[in-house]
Amino acid sequence: MPIIKPINKISPQIADNVFLAENCVVIGDVKIAKGSSIWYNVVVRGDVNYIRIGENTNIQDGAVIHASYKKYPTIIGNNVSIGHRAIIHACTIENNVLIGMGAIIMDNAKIASNSLIAAGSVVVPNTIVEPNSVYAGIPARKIKSVDKNNSELINGTASRYKLYTTWYEENDS
Repeated sequence: MPIIKPINKISPQIADNVFLAENCVVIGDVKIAKGSSIWYNVVVRGDVNYIRIGENTNIQDGAVIHASYKKYPTIIGNNVSIGHRAIIHACTIENNVLIGMGAIIMDNAKIASNSLIAAGSVVVPNTIVEPNSVYAGIPARKIKSVDKNNSELINGTASRYKLYTTWYEENDS
């Protein structure tokens, strides 16, 4: 059973058709829109500021989503894929974005739509990622514009995770 708990009298608001893995944790001022999925060992902790997760967004295994106290919330758009063990902290991620496995997105960074952050990259505080860009490295820098293959990866990952949730629903019967 997922851990879903209020903090400071604010409870998470989760749409009816959100997939929640049995051992995920969702705390406090968190809103998760329809069609999204929160996978195994994910922590979404809206205790010090609010967190918003858009439609058809997947937060993959071991990721941590947090915000900063009285400064920056975390806002994640629609059709976003957050890779395994990524850390998303006090930033804004627009629509149709892929955050690679183990990437770290830090305070007040803004990841524009149709972008890809490579696995293991660190987006340092206050970075503005351009739309339709691929960023990589430590610190992350633009390495190229999104091409057809990157675009297919961004959109395909979000679509596949919608499919994966159906496998778990079928096995829960």
